[in-house]
Amino acid sequence: MKKKVAIVIFGILLILIGIGLIVLAYLKFIDIESKEPVEIEDVCNVKIEEFDRRKVFVVTPKEGKVSDIKILYFHGGSYMAEMSDDHWNFIKKLVLDTKSTIIIPDYPLTPKYNYKDVYNMVEPLYKEIVEKIDVNNLIVMGDSAGGGLALGLLEKVSQEDIVIPNKTILISPWLDVRLTNSKIDEVQKEDKELKKEALKVAGIAYAGDDGINSYLVNPIDGDLSKLGDITIMTGTKDILNPDVHVLEERGKEQGININVKEYEGAGHIWIINEKGNSNLINKGYQDLVEMVNETKKPRP
Repeated sequence: MKKKVAIVIFGILLILIGIGLIVLAYLKFIDIESKEPVEIEDVCNVKIEEFDRRKVFVVTPKEGKVSDIKILYFHGGSYMAEMSDDHWNFIKKLVLDTKSTIIIPDYPLTPKYNYKDVYNMVEPLYKEIVEKIDVNNLIVMGDSAGGGLALGLLEKVSQEDIVIPNKTILISPWLDVRLTNSKIDEVQKEDKELKKEALKVAGIAYAGDDGINSYLVNPIDGDLSKLGDITIMTGTKDILNPDVHVLEERGKEQGININVKEYEGAGHIWIINEKGNSNLINKGYQDLVEMVNETKKPRP
């Protein structure tokens, strides 16, 4: 009897592995893109531009005076997923509450593409943006994988003496795709959103053949010395939280103060997916709006 059960289980596993391989092969050939956010167009103007054959969404409020603030936003999704409904709802709220312009690159996604393809799009785009606007009004922002991409990009351009933004805000950033921090396993017991082993698979795909130890993939290892105002918003029930504190210490070693706003009991991108304690969600979101609106003040 036990032998028959084992054979059945083994057969099911083979089927699941086969399905997984088929899905992976399919994803290798399709080009995943973010969809136009029809649901927010009643209250926001959404202009779709093109850069390097990819879409770039430019979102502004339909009513009221548009502020001078520009936010270059990199969405999360393990480098594999497009903008979600949660992302678009968050963008809508942030545009309306800050009257800012939010620029969202629809960057290439893995497994069809890897980090080199992503940087080949976002670095020239960033350089074009800072040539056109006053960086005193620019915020670079990203969540999860997008937070890692935002930081890696700024580390790269800062070493090329390209001007950096007034402010950088990272929400639950993925700073190290290798996930080797020993504290992660302990936090995993509390994290209901992310699974370490699944993330590692996505990270390997994003890194491609040669990027697994590159700071562009793992900005926790990058040079922070030329970066300016960086704020990280992180929850204690997020497996990406331990690496935030590692980055904070490395910043101190390089003479850079990283402002870590830690929310006890909050999970991964709780501000965006609005899961968990409503007080934590509201507190995090209001803190974010306040930081964005402070950008209207000139640099000291």
